[in-house]
Amino acid sequence: QVQLVESGGGLVQAGGSLRLSCAASGTIFSITSMGWYRQAPGEQRELVATITSGGSTNYADSVKGRFTISRDNAKNMMYLQMNSLKPEDTAVYYCHMVQGLRQFWGRGTQVTVSS
Repeated sequence: QVQLVESGGGLVQAGGSLRLSCAASGTIFSITSMGWYRQAPGEQRELVATITSGGSTNYADSVKGRFTISRDNAKNMMYLQMNSLKPEDTAVYYCHMVQGLRQFWGRGTQVTVSS
């Protein structure tokens, strides 16, 4: 099993920055990809960014140029640097891991951007 724990969320003013972290623990091997998703109230969960084991990244159009996803494989950590935050970025942000045919989710961290 794999446990994912997010941290770094909080309240920030529009235009500000936050850095989310995801700590992975447990039986970690052959990670296919990791990523960040978010879910706003009343909305479906949506992709924010992903990073493969080879380091290739993919971003939602809404965050391109503002968010940066990264990984530290040695520490089993993943990060999301969020700059130029907007009120529409307000959501619960979830860490996600694909390991072969299995996938794991964290419990999420709240990000609130005030206007």
